[in-house]
Amino acid sequence: MEMKKIACAALLAVAASASVSRNLFRWTKEVAYADYYERALINGVLSIQRGTDPGVMIYMLPQAPGRSKAVSYHGWGTKYDSFWCCYGTGIESFSKLGDSIYFEEKGDTPTLNIIQYIPSTFNWKAAGLTVNQQLKPLSSLDMFLQVSLSTSAKTNGQSATLNVRIPSWTSANGAKATLNDNDLGLVSPGSFLSITKQWNPDDHLSLQFPITLRTEAIKDDRPEYASLQAILFGPFVLAGLSTGDWNAKAGNTSAISDWISAVPSSYNSQLVTFTQESIGKTFVLSSANGSLAMQERPMVDGTDTAIHATFRVHPQDSAGQLDTQGATLKGTSLQIEPFDLPGTVITNNLTLSAQKSSEDSFFKIVPGLDGNPNSVSLELGTKPGCFLVTGTNYSVGTNIQVSCKSSLPSINGIFEQAASFVQAAPLRQYHPISFIAKGVKRNFLLEPLYSLRDEFYTVYFNLGA
Repeated sequence: MEMKKIACAALLAVAASASVSRNLFRWTKEVAYADYYERALINGVLSIQRGTDPGVMIYMLPQAPGRSKAVSYHGWGTKYDSFWCCYGTGIESFSKLGDSIYFEEKGDTPTLNIIQYIPSTFNWKAAGLTVNQQLKPLSSLDMFLQVSLSTSAKTNGQSATLNVRIPSWTSANGAKATLNDNDLGLVSPGSFLSITKQWNPDDHLSLQFPITLRTEAIKDDRPEYASLQAILFGPFVLAGLSTGDWNAKAGNTSAISDWISAVPSSYNSQLVTFTQESIGKTFVLSSANGSLAMQERPMVDGTDTAIHATFRVHPQDSAGQLDTQGATLKGTSLQIEPFDLPGTVITNNLTLSAQKSSEDSFFKIVPGLDGNPNSVSLELGTKPGCFLVTGTNYSVGTNIQVSCKSSLPSINGIFEQAASFVQAAPLRQYHPISFIAKGVKRNFLLEPLYSLRDEFYTVYFNLGA
């Protein structure tokens, strides 16, 4: 099955559809339009800017397998020199991120509709109140999105109605709303919870929405695309880091938890990048396309090189506690897992394997052979005295090799330098919302689409492989 021409989401189309849904909600007060706006904002608008770089936008948001925003139509624009069709629309969209959180209705009984959950403050003059909204930071291990709404005023406010959206993506089982710690009863997804009362300066409304993983079929009724599904966590579209593979291993199970699991936040403490200095430049050990090589350290964040130069190092028990940030790895025997290939480790033969229990999947981290107190050397677990080595004056793409200390005479310390790396801070970390999905040939690291910059990814997965 080929999918080279899945339509990209055009910036103008996303912004325009969000604007239309905003106006339709104003006219109809239907929750479906507020739900649509939320998805367009998170997965569309927030995805078109390169991280927090203001004014760096894309024209099209790729959705085909193995694509990157950086190599999409036009690629990334520049802050001052790009102005193709609808570039201004993208800039404008980021000036209006807060314009569709609160919708006020005036009348004998003032009404405030809260349709988006974004930390913010609203001066509700008609009711004589200030409404403050806070969210608990969300991670992939969380079972609920938790929202806190509080009111403040110098005097008691007047009678007013507060309508809060209950998202369609949540479920009634576990959903909860309390006002001043009093349960408000049944909460129904896809509707509004309406509260009319005389609001006091210290009223507090707490909302708890179950948030889970789910899949959604691609909007294409042609039979050859029947097995294509996107993966979502609540309103967040998740993309898998991949240069083209999209075959997931869902099997015949109906439980998504059987093939997708959350990445614990503790895994960030197990990440590391190995570096070497040569010809006045910093090079990083990189795993890409099934081989180990040295690449020049990227000058900006959010690149595929940063992905390939980040490794998770851990004992055989992958849940074992190990902090690469707080201490050196020297003297430990570890497995080295490429960041974008969870469940796969580098072997002593410099291949990739999912057989993590085999002896040749371990490396002993020893003090650097060059004698530098800040360096380490990677000794093969199956061949003591043999190490991963590079050249000392090399170009980008120099492949890593295995050499044994006993078989090579030391000439001016060249071997020792080639076998020594600096244990540096990782070039990449797991997003708080990260998951691992089982694949047919390899596993996928899933992260929110909006968070990706230059990395290659796939949005739709083939669940029929």
